[in-house]
Amino acid sequence: MSRLTSLADEEVMHAVQEGDARAFEVLYDRHGGPSFSLAYRMAGNRVTAEDIVQDAFLSIWRSRERYRGERGSVRTWILGIVHHRAIDALRRNLVHDRRRASSEGIEERHEARELTDVEAARREETRTVRAALKELPDDQLRVVELAYYGGFTHTQIADMLDAPVGTVKGRMRLGLAKMRRSLGEEAVA
Repeated sequence: MSRLTSLADEEVMHAVQEGDARAFEVLYDRHGGPSFSLAYRMAGNRVTAEDIVQDAFLSIWRSRERYRGERGSVRTWILGIVHHRAIDALRRNLVHDRRRASSEGIEERHEARELTDVEAARREETRTVRAALKELPDDQLRVVELAYYGGFTHTQIADMLDAPVGTVKGRMRLGLAKMRRSLGEEAVA
């Protein structure tokens, strides 16, 4: 195991691809924390985030042969899988809540409450920001998501994406500028 911990991510991933369970443990030890951080920021719930990470790493083990180093770093690949699993989990929860609401009747589950102006404005703002994010090119979107949803610094993002820090900063700057234009200066400032 100590030999494995001294290897670079790509070498550890190669061992994982060959079915080495200990190498997979090293991979989890290195990337489990950032994966949980991303899942938690997206889900907003510790238990859900833990489930997302467990599901993601199970998927990583099952699809370990699919990793291609030329497409990006191991960390980028792992966080991409965690990101997609988190989105899937959020969608499943939303569908489950809607089904439960329709089968039980909203009136029976919750007291009817009026939507306050503040809640309505917050929901509208959320929809607007999500729409603006969808307009960003993939490379800018990934940097913005890692910074704001993942809480990572420019340097950490550069390491994850195996890109120069200047490139990450440039993508961030361009992405935020596009969002400012899309949302208006006061929304992003």
